[in-house]
Amino acid sequence: MKTLINKVIIVTGASSGIGYATAKLFAKEGGSVVVGARRKAELDALVSEIIANGGHAVALAGDVKEEAFAKALVELAENHFGGLDVAFDNAGSLGEMGATPNMSLSGWRDTLETNLTGAFLGAKYQVPAMLRRGGGSLIFTSSFVGYTVGFPGMAAYAASKSGLIGLTQVLAVEFGGKNIRVNAILPGGTNTPMGRTVTNTPEAQAFIGGLHALKRIAEPEEIAQSVLHLASDASKFTTGTALLVDGGVSVSRT
Repeated sequence: MKTLINKVIIVTGASSGIGYATAKLFAKEGGSVVVGARRKAELDALVSEIIANGGHAVALAGDVKEEAFAKALVELAENHFGGLDVAFDNAGSLGEMGATPNMSLSGWRDTLETNLTGAFLGAKYQVPAMLRRGGGSLIFTSSFVGYTVGFPGMAAYAASKSGLIGLTQVLAVEFGGKNIRVNAILPGGTNTPMGRTVTNTPEAQAFIGGLHALKRIAEPEEIAQSVLHLASDASKFTTGTALLVDGGVSVSRT
């Protein structure tokens, strides 16, 4: 049985990687999907693929750092599909990397604005829409980086992703009594375009994979299955959670 029948869902960062795989899975499970990202051509291709497979989807290109884009995504969900039940605020960036004293202030700010402020702006408009619907599920993409592991050269990324967990907890408490659940998913190393910028050599791939208890990194479709769990009624007593889907990298010491 499909788990998202009659659910309307926003997915940001949907043009590739985890967002792309999750949008496809949500549509396969019966959800009507509003996909957002900066790259219009990739979004249009995704929507065409979903529709060709019998699903329902519509795209809007834009930047999650812009408040107007967050508002427009919600308006599209309500106007095109009739409401909003689930939001997967997944858009993110590694941002500027390097030793913290050498990081530029603009690089720091850009990373936090994309990863953390972008999620805040999404929630600012998504939560009221869910309240109008009688409840919903809000999901952020955080990371084990900055939560259980510190990697050198990733201060802005770690700070932004860690901040998402605090935002998750506050929103969960603020709106739990109104039937809105809020959770964060914390993927491990994943075979995405962003992930491959870090594991850009066979040696790096082997090293990162070996850090995980499962001795490999994930495929985006594997992470999407856990996002589906948080989006569906299978997790209807789960809120305020930082869900590690990290192949055991947080516990592995071998």
